Amino acid sequence: MRGFIRRIRTRFFTQKVVKTPEEHTFDYIRVRDWVGYAKACYELGAAFMDSGEMHRAVLWLHRADTIYSAQDEIYEAVGDELINDCTERIGRLEEEPLLYNDILTKTEEMAEQLEDLPYRMWGLLAMARVVPLGYRLDKLSGCEVLGRLEWAVDTVFETLQQPCTQQQYEGLTEVCNALYELSDSEYFFGGGLMEVAGGKPFHLFDLNGMMTLLEINCYLDNHLRYLAAKERGEQPPRTDGNMVSAALMLDYYVRTTGQKPEDCQPIQSELKRIDRDYDFVRCKFTWEDAKLKLAMYKRINLFA
Repeated sequence: MRGFIRRIRTRFFTQKVVKTPEEHTFDYIRVRDWVGYAKACYELGAAFMDSGEMHRAVLWLHRADTIYSAQDEIYEAVGDELINDCTERIGRLEEEPLLYNDILTKTEEMAEQLEDLPYRMWGLLAMARVVPLGYRLDKLSGCEVLGRLEWAVDTVFETLQQPCTQQQYEGLTEVCNALYELSDSEYFFGGGLMEVAGGKPFHLFDLNGMMTLLEINCYLDNHLRYLAAKERGEQPPRTDGNMVSAALMLDYYVRTTGQKPEDCQPIQSELKRIDRDYDFVRCKFTWEDAKLKLAMYKRINLFA
């Protein structure tokens, strides 16, 4: 009997944990092998594409593209053959009827019906929904700027109504530049994890979907140009980019569930918020109503 128990214990304690290919990519992060990481993401994306799992292909091929585009050394080590095939595949995926593509087409068409101020407000409401996530992610190494998103939202809102101070302009410039630097850094694609109640951990790189950091950067950069033009008495540029879809967290749900994102309830909830916000800004909203809506969104849980 003792021998039997000893054999059972031996089998139990020596049994290897089998990782999924997705989980295996974190091994490259742990050893900071960015070339291996880029290649692993590409191989995953290509395999998913060849098997018809197009949403997952978008996720992993775009991650490969982000990693090897971040540094010349990674780009050169990965090689032209992989990069050319990855680029060609991404181009083909952009023609697929996927939520990644459809939401951008839809919001761009909706934006054409808006004047500039409502369009800016529509994007600002979406940015406000990223604020609670930013406060949690700013504890990760190199991500301190994410804790300043609430200040940026409040400052944009104020300067849509009244002249911008030099301090506000400089602060928005700092946040804008820091977001761009983070989106192109090892802190981003090799970043840490955040626990999600009732779900798998959120990886900082999950913000790669819908280019959340770059869209916020683009929105703030445009707002700075808007403020500068107003100061000079010139016609401000129309806002641009796809800020309104930046809070969808598509990569997180595609990565952790393997489902089509349309089937995930939190994504459905965010899509409804985008539509409701559109109706809100299309009407002659008051600044007080907009302030209340922003305050509500700055406390929202995108994973509920």
